[in-house]
Amino acid sequence: MNQLSFYRLSVFSSILFTVLSIILMFAPVVMLSAWGVELTDSVGLVARRIAALYAGIAVMYFFARNAEYSATRTALIVGTITACLILALLGVYEFVAGHASGGILGSVLIEVALVLAFLYVGARKK
Repeated sequence: MNQLSFYRLSVFSSILFTVLSIILMFAPVVMLSAWGVELTDSVGLVARRIAALYAGIAVMYFFARNAEYSATRTALIVGTITACLILALLGVYEFVAGHASGGILGSVLIEVALVLAFLYVGARKK
């Protein structure tokens, strides 16, 4: 992980959140079916609204990719860690409760990986 920098993680996150945004906006059934969740009008509405948030996060990380160590960069890191940790915990809960299939565990693994990557980059103070 020596090559993991805030710049690289920001670019990767920007791409990842853009892809998630596009999927949730234009093809939510792809992700939802993997989780064992039926696409209804209500679920589609929520998915499209979440897609807008993911698009905003993608843009923030793209424009912040060159940020030096600062309170602002730390806020981005801590906010992302918090969101991904909550998403991972909710994913496990929804799986255990039977609201989602095992497909959601792939998302949980990605969220945990992002938490670990942002913890690593945040601790470097470079």
